[in-house]
Amino acid sequence: MDPAHRIETDSLGAVRVPAGARWGAQTQRAVENFVVSGRRVDPDIVHALATIKTHAAEVNGAAGRIDSTIAGAIADAAREVSEGRWDDEFPVDVFQTGSGTSTNMNVNEVVANIASQRCGVTVHPNDHVNHGQSSNDTFPSAVRIAVALAVRDHLLGACRRLSSSLGATGDRLGGVVKAGRTHLMDATPVTLGQEFRGYAAQIDQAIERIEAVLPRLCRLPLGGTATGTGLNAPEGFAGAVIAALAAETGLGLVEAPDHFAAQGSCDDLVEMSGAVRVLAVALTKIANDLRWMASGPATGLAEITLPELQPGSSIMPGKVNPVICETVTQVAARVFGHDATVGFAGSQGSFELNTYQPVIADALLDAVKLCAAACRLLAGTTVDGLTADEARCRRYAESTPALATALAPVIGYDEAASVVKEALRTGATIISVVVERGLMGESEARSLLDVEAMTRPGIRGSGD
Repeated sequence: MDPAHRIETDSLGAVRVPAGARWGAQTQRAVENFVVSGRRVDPDIVHALATIKTHAAEVNGAAGRIDSTIAGAIADAAREVSEGRWDDEFPVDVFQTGSGTSTNMNVNEVVANIASQRCGVTVHPNDHVNHGQSSNDTFPSAVRIAVALAVRDHLLGACRRLSSSLGATGDRLGGVVKAGRTHLMDATPVTLGQEFRGYAAQIDQAIERIEAVLPRLCRLPLGGTATGTGLNAPEGFAGAVIAALAAETGLGLVEAPDHFAAQGSCDDLVEMSGAVRVLAVALTKIANDLRWMASGPATGLAEITLPELQPGSSIMPGKVNPVICETVTQVAARVFGHDATVGFAGSQGSFELNTYQPVIADALLDAVKLCAAACRLLAGTTVDGLTADEARCRRYAESTPALATALAPVIGYDEAASVVKEALRTGATIISVVVERGLMGESEARSLLDVEAMTRPGIRGSGD
Protein backbone atom coordinates (compact mmCIF):
# COMPACT_ATOMS: atom_id res chain seq x y z
CA MET A 1 0.00 0.00 0.00
CA ASP A 2 1.22 3.49 -0.91
CA PRO A 3 -0.56 6.18 1.13
CA ALA A 4 0.76 8.87 -1.23
CA HIS A 5 -1.22 7.48 -4.15
CA ARG A 6 -4.59 6.00 -5.03
CA ILE A 7 -5.57 3.71 -7.89
CA GLU A 8 -7.78 5.05 -10.69
CA THR A 9 -8.83 3.14 -13.79
CA ASP A 10 -9.70 3.95 -17.36
CA SER A 11 -10.16 1.88 -20.50
CA LEU A 12 -6.44 1.06 -20.55
CA GLY A 13 -6.36 -0.20 -16.96
CA ALA A 14 -5.14 0.97 -13.56
CA VAL A 15 -3.10 4.11 -12.92
CA ARG A 16 -1.46 5.42 -9.74
CA VAL A 17 -2.66 8.98 -9.07
CA PRO A 18 -1.42 11.27 -6.28
CA ALA A 19 -3.75 10.76 -3.34
CA GLY A 20 -4.73 14.41 -3.01
CA ALA A 21 -5.21 15.11 -6.73
CA ARG A 22 -8.67 15.87 -8.03
CA TRP A 23 -7.83 14.53 -11.47
CA GLY A 24 -8.13 10.92 -12.59
CA ALA A 25 -6.49 8.25 -14.70
CA GLN A 26 -6.52 9.99 -18.10
CA THR A 27 -5.01 13.17 -16.72
CA GLN A 28 -2.32 11.19 -14.93
CA ARG A 29 -1.42 9.36 -18.13
CA ALA A 30 -1.08 12.75 -19.87
CA VAL A 31 1.15 14.08 -17.10
CA GLU A 32 3.43 11.07 -17.48
CA ASN A 33 3.33 11.00 -21.28
CA PHE A 34 3.84 14.67 -22.11
CA VAL A 35 7.03 15.57 -20.27
CA VAL A 36 7.96 18.32 -22.71
CA SER A 37 8.00 22.02 -21.77
CA GLY A 38 6.94 22.16 -18.14
CA ARG A 39 4.42 24.82 -19.19
CA ARG A 40 0.80 24.13 -18.40
CA VAL A 41 -2.11 24.92 -20.66
CA ASP A 42 -3.13 28.55 -20.24
CA PRO A 43 -5.67 28.83 -17.38
CA ASP A 44 -7.90 30.95 -19.64
CA ILE A 45 -8.54 27.86 -21.78
CA VAL A 46 -9.28 25.74 -18.72
CA HIS A 47 -11.68 28.38 -17.45
CA ALA A 48 -13.42 28.60 -20.81
CA LEU A 49 -13.74 24.81 -20.97
CA ALA A 50 -15.21 24.77 -17.47
CA THR A 51 -17.73 27.45 -18.46
CA ILE A 52 -18.82 25.23 -21.34
CA LYS A 53 -19.21 22.32 -18.88
CA THR A 54 -21.31 24.51 -16.59
CA HIS A 55 -23.86 25.38 -19.23
CA ALA A 56 -23.78 21.91 -20.82
CA ALA A 57 -24.74 20.42 -17.45
CA GLU A 58 -27.53 22.96 -17.00
CA VAL A 59 -28.93 22.29 -20.47
CA ASN A 60 -28.67 18.52 -20.04
CA GLY A 61 -30.25 18.66 -16.59
CA ALA A 62 -33.14 20.82 -17.76
CA ALA A 63 -33.80 18.40 -20.62
CA GLY A 64 -33.75 15.38 -18.28
CA ARG A 65 -30.74 13.83 -19.99
CA ILE A 66 -28.78 13.91 -16.71
CA ASP A 67 -30.21 13.52 -13.21
CA SER A 68 -30.96 17.00 -11.89
CA THR A 69 -28.90 16.48 -8.72
CA ILE A 70 -25.86 15.39 -10.72
CA ALA A 71 -26.36 18.20 -13.24
CA GLY A 72 -26.51 20.77 -10.46
CA ALA A 73 -23.38 19.41 -8.82
CA ILE A 74 -21.52 19.45 -12.14
CA ALA A 75 -22.59 23.02 -12.84
CA ASP A 76 -21.49 24.20 -9.39
CA ALA A 77 -18.13 22.42 -9.59
CA ALA A 78 -17.45 23.64 -13.11
CA ARG A 79 -18.31 27.18 -12.07
CA GLU A 80 -15.66 27.00 -9.35
CA VAL A 81 -13.13 25.79 -11.91
CA SER A 82 -14.02 28.61 -14.30
CA GLU A 83 -13.46 31.09 -11.47
CA GLY A 84 -9.92 29.83 -10.99
CA ARG A 85 -10.43 28.17 -7.62
CA TRP A 86 -8.91 24.87 -8.75
CA ASP A 87 -6.12 26.02 -11.08
CA ASP A 88 -3.54 23.79 -9.41
CA GLU A 89 -5.47 20.74 -10.59
CA PHE A 90 -4.59 21.24 -14.26
CA PRO A 91 -1.01 19.98 -14.74
CA VAL A 92 -1.09 18.86 -18.40
CA ASP A 93 1.69 20.22 -20.63
CA VAL A 94 0.96 22.61 -23.49
CA PHE A 95 2.42 20.06 -25.89
CA GLN A 96 -0.01 17.18 -25.74
CA THR A 97 -2.47 15.29 -27.87
CA GLY A 98 -3.32 17.52 -30.82
CA SER A 99 -7.06 17.65 -30.18
CA GLY A 100 -6.67 18.91 -26.62
CA THR A 101 -8.31 15.69 -25.37
CA SER A 102 -6.01 15.52 -22.37
CA THR A 103 -7.04 18.96 -21.19
CA ASN A 104 -10.71 18.29 -21.88
CA MET A 105 -10.50 15.09 -19.84
CA ASN A 106 -8.52 16.89 -17.13
CA VAL A 107 -11.46 19.30 -16.77
CA ASN A 108 -13.99 16.46 -16.96
CA GLU A 109 -12.20 14.46 -14.24
CA VAL A 110 -11.68 17.37 -11.86
CA VAL A 111 -15.28 18.53 -12.21
CA ALA A 112 -16.56 14.96 -11.77
CA ASN A 113 -14.42 14.48 -8.65
CA ILE A 114 -15.61 17.69 -7.01
CA ALA A 115 -19.23 17.08 -8.03
CA SER A 116 -19.18 13.52 -6.70
CA GLN A 117 -18.05 14.68 -3.28
CA ARG A 118 -20.67 17.42 -3.22
CA CYS A 119 -23.70 15.34 -4.18
CA GLY A 120 -22.71 12.00 -2.71
CA VAL A 121 -23.27 10.21 -6.02
CA THR A 122 -20.62 9.01 -8.44
CA VAL A 123 -20.37 11.50 -11.27
CA HIS A 124 -18.72 10.10 -14.39
CA PRO A 125 -16.33 12.37 -16.32
CA ASN A 126 -17.46 11.06 -19.73
CA ASP A 127 -21.07 9.96 -19.25
CA HIS A 128 -22.11 13.01 -17.22
CA VAL A 129 -19.66 15.93 -17.49
CA ASN A 130 -18.89 15.31 -21.18
CA HIS A 131 -22.46 14.39 -22.15
CA GLY A 132 -23.26 15.51 -25.71
CA GLN A 133 -19.70 16.68 -26.28
CA SER A 134 -16.37 15.64 -27.73
CA SER A 135 -12.89 17.04 -27.16
CA ASN A 136 -12.98 17.80 -30.89
CA ASP A 137 -15.68 20.42 -30.45
CA THR A 138 -15.28 21.56 -26.83
CA PHE A 139 -11.54 22.26 -26.83
CA PRO A 140 -11.54 24.39 -30.01
CA SER A 141 -14.65 26.18 -28.73
CA ALA A 142 -12.84 26.94 -25.47
CA VAL A 143 -9.81 28.20 -27.39
CA ARG A 144 -11.95 30.63 -29.38
CA ILE A 145 -13.73 31.87 -26.27
CA ALA A 146 -10.45 32.36 -24.42
CA VAL A 147 -8.83 34.23 -27.31
CA ALA A 148 -11.91 36.39 -27.93
CA LEU A 149 -12.08 37.36 -24.25
CA ALA A 150 -8.36 38.15 -24.13
CA VAL A 151 -8.69 40.31 -27.25
CA ARG A 152 -11.78 42.14 -26.02
CA ASP A 153 -10.87 42.54 -22.36
CA HIS A 154 -7.14 43.18 -22.64
CA LEU A 155 -5.73 43.78 -26.10
CA LEU A 156 -8.24 46.23 -27.55
CA GLY A 157 -8.25 48.37 -24.41
CA ALA A 158 -4.46 48.44 -24.37
CA CYS A 159 -4.39 49.44 -28.04
CA ARG A 160 -6.84 52.26 -27.39
CA ARG A 161 -4.71 53.41 -24.46
CA LEU A 162 -1.65 53.60 -26.70
CA SER A 163 -3.54 55.30 -29.52
CA SER A 164 -4.84 57.90 -27.09
CA SER A 165 -1.35 58.50 -25.72
CA LEU A 166 0.15 58.88 -29.18
CA GLY A 167 -2.63 61.20 -30.29
CA ALA A 168 -2.34 63.36 -27.16
CA THR A 169 1.42 63.58 -27.64
CA GLY A 170 0.83 64.58 -31.24
CA ASP A 171 -1.45 67.38 -30.07
CA ARG A 172 1.00 68.44 -27.34
CA LEU A 173 3.93 68.60 -29.77
CA GLY A 174 1.88 69.55 -32.80
CA GLY A 175 3.76 72.78 -33.54
CA VAL A 176 7.27 71.36 -33.34
CA VAL A 177 8.76 71.49 -36.86
CA LYS A 178 11.51 69.02 -37.67
CA ALA A 179 13.26 67.48 -40.64
CA GLY A 180 11.42 64.69 -42.34
CA ARG A 181 13.40 61.59 -43.22
CA THR A 182 12.97 59.01 -45.94
CA HIS A 183 15.50 56.22 -46.46
CA LEU A 184 17.01 57.58 -43.20
CA MET A 185 18.09 60.60 -45.26
CA ASP A 186 17.01 64.24 -45.03
CA ALA A 187 13.59 65.00 -46.48
CA THR A 188 11.15 67.89 -46.46
CA PRO A 189 9.98 69.21 -43.07
CA VAL A 190 7.20 67.69 -41.02
CA THR A 191 5.94 68.28 -37.50
CA LEU A 192 6.16 65.96 -34.52
CA GLY A 193 2.40 66.28 -34.34
CA GLN A 194 2.04 64.82 -37.82
CA GLU A 195 4.35 61.96 -36.97
CA PHE A 196 2.66 61.06 -33.69
CA ARG A 197 -0.84 61.34 -35.09
CA GLY A 198 0.36 59.00 -37.85
CA TYR A 199 1.48 56.52 -35.19
CA ALA A 200 -1.93 56.78 -33.53
CA ALA A 201 -3.60 56.09 -36.87
CA GLN A 202 -1.45 52.95 -37.27
CA ILE A 203 -2.73 51.63 -33.95
CA ASP A 204 -6.33 52.59 -34.81
CA GLN A 205 -6.04 50.64 -38.05
CA ALA A 206 -4.66 47.66 -36.13
CA ILE A 207 -7.71 47.85 -33.86
CA GLU A 208 -9.99 47.83 -36.91
CA ARG A 209 -8.32 44.71 -38.28
CA ILE A 210 -8.57 42.85 -34.99
CA GLU A 211 -12.21 43.85 -34.47
CA ALA A 212 -13.03 42.66 -37.98
CA VAL A 213 -11.83 39.14 -37.14
CA LEU A 214 -13.73 38.80 -33.85
CA PRO A 215 -17.10 37.82 -35.34
CA ARG A 216 -15.50 34.94 -37.24
CA LEU A 217 -13.67 33.87 -34.09
CA CYS A 218 -16.99 33.69 -32.26
CA ARG A 219 -18.41 30.91 -34.49
CA LEU A 220 -18.06 27.92 -32.19
CA PRO A 221 -17.60 24.30 -33.31
CA LEU A 222 -19.63 23.11 -30.30
CA GLY A 223 -22.25 20.60 -31.41
CA GLY A 224 -20.11 18.95 -34.08
CA THR A 225 -18.82 16.33 -31.59
CA ALA A 226 -16.24 13.93 -33.01
CA THR A 227 -16.12 14.68 -36.74
CA GLY A 228 -18.61 17.48 -37.35
CA THR A 229 -21.68 15.29 -37.82
CA GLY A 230 -23.03 16.01 -34.34
CA LEU A 231 -23.29 12.35 -33.37
CA ASN A 232 -24.42 12.01 -29.70
CA ALA A 233 -25.22 15.72 -29.41
CA PRO A 234 -28.98 16.06 -28.76
CA GLU A 235 -30.91 18.33 -31.08
CA GLY A 236 -30.80 21.91 -29.85
CA PHE A 237 -28.08 21.15 -27.28
CA ALA A 238 -25.30 23.20 -28.85
CA GLY A 239 -27.55 26.17 -29.60
CA ALA A 240 -28.79 26.30 -26.01
CA VAL A 241 -25.29 26.03 -24.54
CA ILE A 242 -23.88 28.65 -26.88
CA ALA A 243 -26.74 31.04 -26.11
CA ALA A 244 -25.93 30.70 -22.41
CA LEU A 245 -22.23 31.22 -23.10
CA ALA A 246 -23.00 34.35 -25.11
CA ALA A 247 -25.16 35.74 -22.34
CA GLU A 248 -22.48 35.13 -19.71
CA THR A 249 -19.48 36.40 -21.68
CA GLY A 250 -21.12 39.19 -23.63
CA LEU A 251 -19.41 37.89 -26.77
CA GLY A 252 -21.33 37.47 -30.01
CA LEU A 253 -21.03 33.69 -29.87
CA VAL A 254 -22.96 31.62 -32.39
CA GLU A 255 -22.91 28.03 -33.57
CA ALA A 256 -20.60 27.54 -36.54
CA PRO A 257 -22.60 27.47 -39.77
CA ASP A 258 -20.52 24.54 -41.03
CA HIS A 259 -19.08 22.18 -38.43
CA PHE A 260 -16.77 20.47 -40.89
CA ALA A 261 -15.03 23.75 -41.66
CA ALA A 262 -15.02 24.73 -37.98
CA GLN A 263 -13.36 21.51 -36.80
CA GLY A 264 -11.24 20.63 -39.80
CA SER A 265 -9.59 24.06 -39.97
CA CYS A 266 -8.34 26.86 -37.76
CA ASP A 267 -8.51 29.60 -40.36
CA ASP A 268 -10.17 32.08 -37.99
CA LEU A 269 -7.40 31.62 -35.43
CA VAL A 270 -4.78 32.04 -38.16
CA GLU A 271 -6.52 35.22 -39.28
CA MET A 272 -6.54 36.62 -35.75
CA SER A 273 -2.87 35.77 -35.38
CA GLY A 274 -2.18 37.69 -38.58
CA ALA A 275 -4.05 40.73 -37.29
CA VAL A 276 -2.08 40.63 -34.05
CA ARG A 277 1.13 40.31 -36.07
CA VAL A 278 0.26 43.49 -37.97
CA LEU A 279 -0.12 45.24 -34.62
CA ALA A 280 3.35 43.98 -33.67
CA VAL A 281 4.68 45.36 -36.95
CA ALA A 282 3.22 48.78 -36.08
CA LEU A 283 4.66 48.63 -32.56
CA THR A 284 8.09 47.85 -33.99
CA LYS A 285 8.00 50.80 -36.38
CA ILE A 286 6.83 53.19 -33.67
CA ALA A 287 9.31 51.98 -31.05
CA ASN A 288 12.20 52.14 -33.52
CA ASP A 289 11.27 55.67 -34.59
CA LEU A 290 11.18 56.77 -30.96
CA ARG A 291 14.61 55.42 -30.18
CA TRP A 292 16.04 56.92 -33.37
CA MET A 293 14.63 60.33 -32.47
CA ALA A 294 15.92 59.97 -28.90
CA SER A 295 19.38 58.74 -29.95
CA GLY A 296 22.36 60.55 -28.48
CA PRO A 297 22.36 62.55 -26.34
CA ALA A 298 25.49 64.10 -27.84
CA THR A 299 26.09 62.20 -31.08
CA GLY A 300 22.61 61.13 -32.17
CA LEU A 301 19.49 62.92 -33.36
CA ALA A 302 18.39 63.94 -29.85
CA GLU A 303 15.15 65.43 -31.16
CA ILE A 304 13.17 64.00 -28.26
CA THR A 305 13.98 62.86 -24.75
CA LEU A 306 12.42 59.72 -23.33
CA PRO A 307 11.74 59.35 -19.60
CA GLU A 308 14.79 58.02 -17.78
CA LEU A 309 13.82 54.73 -16.17
CA GLN A 310 17.07 53.05 -15.15
CA PRO A 311 20.86 53.23 -15.58
CA GLY A 312 21.80 51.81 -18.94
CA SER A 313 25.28 50.45 -18.43
CA SER A 314 27.29 48.56 -15.85
CA ILE A 315 30.49 50.23 -17.08
CA MET A 316 29.56 53.59 -18.65
CA PRO A 317 28.41 56.03 -15.94
CA GLY A 318 25.41 58.19 -16.76
CA LYS A 319 24.31 56.15 -19.76
CA VAL A 320 20.53 55.76 -20.14
CA ASN A 321 19.01 53.50 -22.78
CA PRO A 322 15.57 53.38 -24.48
CA VAL A 323 14.73 50.23 -22.55
CA ILE A 324 10.97 50.22 -23.12
CA CYS A 325 11.39 50.60 -26.87
CA GLU A 326 13.78 47.66 -26.78
CA THR A 327 11.31 45.63 -24.74
CA VAL A 328 8.48 46.37 -27.16
CA THR A 329 10.53 45.29 -30.18
CA GLN A 330 11.51 42.07 -28.38
CA VAL A 331 7.82 41.40 -27.78
CA ALA A 332 7.20 41.95 -31.48
CA ALA A 333 9.93 39.45 -32.35
CA ARG A 334 8.22 36.82 -30.20
CA VAL A 335 4.83 37.64 -31.76
CA PHE A 336 6.28 37.22 -35.26
CA GLY A 337 7.48 33.77 -34.21
CA HIS A 338 4.12 32.90 -32.68
CA ASP A 339 2.40 33.90 -35.90
CA ALA A 340 4.71 31.64 -37.89
CA THR A 341 3.81 28.80 -35.50
CA VAL A 342 0.09 29.48 -35.84
CA GLY A 343 0.27 29.74 -39.61
CA PHE A 344 2.13 26.48 -40.01
CA ALA A 345 -0.03 24.68 -37.45
CA GLY A 346 -3.18 25.97 -39.08
CA SER A 347 -2.10 24.48 -42.39
CA GLN A 348 -1.78 21.02 -40.90
CA GLY A 349 -5.45 20.10 -40.54
CA SER A 350 -6.13 16.59 -41.84
CA PHE A 351 -9.65 15.69 -42.95
CA GLU A 352 -12.08 16.33 -40.06
CA LEU A 353 -9.69 17.69 -37.43
CA ASN A 354 -6.71 19.97 -36.99
CA THR A 355 -4.44 18.22 -34.49
CA TYR A 356 -2.32 21.28 -33.68
CA GLN A 357 -4.95 22.98 -31.53
CA PRO A 358 -2.97 23.21 -28.28
CA VAL A 359 0.10 24.85 -29.80
CA ILE A 360 -2.09 27.25 -31.80
CA ALA A 361 -3.92 28.22 -28.62
CA ASP A 362 -0.71 28.66 -26.64
CA ALA A 363 1.01 30.79 -29.28
CA LEU A 364 -1.98 32.99 -30.07
CA LEU A 365 -2.98 33.65 -26.47
CA ASP A 366 0.61 34.52 -25.61
CA ALA A 367 0.83 36.88 -28.58
CA VAL A 368 -2.38 38.64 -27.57
CA LYS A 369 -1.28 39.06 -23.96
CA LEU A 370 2.25 40.17 -24.88
CA CYS A 371 0.96 42.82 -27.27
CA ALA A 372 -1.53 44.08 -24.69
CA ALA A 373 1.24 44.45 -22.11
CA ALA A 374 3.57 46.11 -24.62
CA CYS A 375 0.96 48.69 -25.64
CA ARG A 376 0.25 49.68 -22.05
CA LEU A 377 3.94 49.77 -21.20
CA LEU A 378 4.88 51.93 -24.18
CA ALA A 379 2.07 54.38 -23.50
CA GLY A 380 2.46 54.71 -19.75
CA THR A 381 6.22 54.73 -19.35
CA THR A 382 7.42 56.34 -22.56
CA VAL A 383 4.98 58.16 -24.82
CA ASP A 384 3.09 59.99 -22.07
CA GLY A 385 6.26 61.53 -20.66
CA LEU A 386 8.51 62.19 -23.64
CA THR A 387 9.57 65.75 -24.44
CA ALA A 388 10.94 67.49 -27.52
CA ASP A 389 13.98 69.70 -28.09
CA GLU A 390 12.15 72.28 -30.18
CA ALA A 391 15.24 74.33 -31.03
CA ARG A 392 17.18 71.32 -32.26
CA CYS A 393 14.21 70.06 -34.26
CA ARG A 394 13.81 73.43 -35.97
CA ARG A 395 17.52 73.68 -36.69
CA TYR A 396 17.39 70.31 -38.42
CA ALA A 397 14.30 71.37 -40.36
CA GLU A 398 15.97 74.55 -41.60
CA SER A 399 19.19 72.71 -42.44
CA THR A 400 17.79 69.91 -44.59
CA PRO A 401 18.84 70.12 -48.25
CA ALA A 402 15.40 68.82 -49.13
CA LEU A 403 14.10 72.37 -48.68
CA ALA A 404 15.08 72.81 -52.31
CA THR A 405 12.05 70.68 -53.17
CA ALA A 406 9.95 73.82 -52.81
CA LEU A 407 12.19 75.61 -55.33
CA ALA A 408 11.81 73.01 -58.09
CA PRO A 409 8.46 74.29 -59.44
CA VAL A 410 10.02 77.78 -59.78
CA ILE A 411 13.60 77.19 -60.92
CA GLY A 412 13.34 73.62 -62.20
CA TYR A 413 14.48 70.27 -60.78
CA ASP A 414 17.99 70.33 -62.25
CA GLU A 415 18.77 73.86 -61.04
CA ALA A 416 17.40 73.02 -57.61
CA ALA A 417 19.62 69.92 -57.47
CA SER A 418 22.62 72.06 -58.37
CA VAL A 419 21.72 74.47 -55.54
CA VAL A 420 21.62 71.57 -53.08
CA LYS A 421 25.02 70.28 -54.16
CA GLU A 422 26.62 73.71 -53.82
CA ALA A 423 25.07 74.25 -50.40
CA LEU A 424 26.37 70.89 -49.18
CA ARG A 425 29.83 71.49 -50.68
CA THR A 426 30.27 74.98 -49.27
CA GLY A 427 28.26 74.77 -46.08
CA ALA A 428 26.12 77.72 -47.20
CA THR A 429 22.36 77.82 -46.73
CA ILE A 430 19.96 77.02 -49.55
CA ILE A 431 18.61 80.57 -49.38
CA SER A 432 22.05 82.19 -49.72
CA VAL A 433 22.97 80.05 -52.73
CA VAL A 434 19.70 80.88 -54.48
CA VAL A 435 20.13 84.60 -53.84
CA GLU A 436 23.82 84.66 -54.82
CA ARG A 437 22.96 82.93 -58.10
CA GLY A 438 20.34 85.54 -58.79
CA LEU A 439 17.60 82.92 -59.11
CA MET A 440 15.23 84.96 -56.91
CA GLY A 441 15.19 87.63 -54.27
CA GLU A 442 15.78 86.87 -50.61
CA SER A 443 12.20 87.68 -49.64
CA GLU A 444 10.77 85.29 -52.22
CA ALA A 445 13.27 82.59 -51.25
CA ARG A 446 12.44 82.88 -47.57
CA SER A 447 8.74 82.66 -48.36
CA LEU A 448 9.18 79.54 -50.49
CA LEU A 449 11.48 77.94 -47.92
CA ASP A 450 9.35 78.66 -44.84
CA VAL A 451 9.60 75.32 -42.99
CA GLU A 452 6.32 75.73 -41.13
CA ALA A 453 4.42 76.53 -44.34
CA MET A 454 5.87 73.40 -45.92
CA THR A 455 4.19 71.21 -43.30
CA ARG A 456 0.69 72.68 -43.63
CA PRO A 457 -0.59 71.84 -47.12
CA GLY A 458 -1.22 68.21 -46.11
CA ILE A 459 0.59 65.17 -47.39
CA ARG A 460 3.43 66.90 -49.16
CA GLY A 461 6.80 65.23 -49.07
CA SER A 462 9.89 64.55 -51.09
CA GLY A 463 8.43 61.58 -52.97
CA ASP A 464 11.00 59.01 -51.93
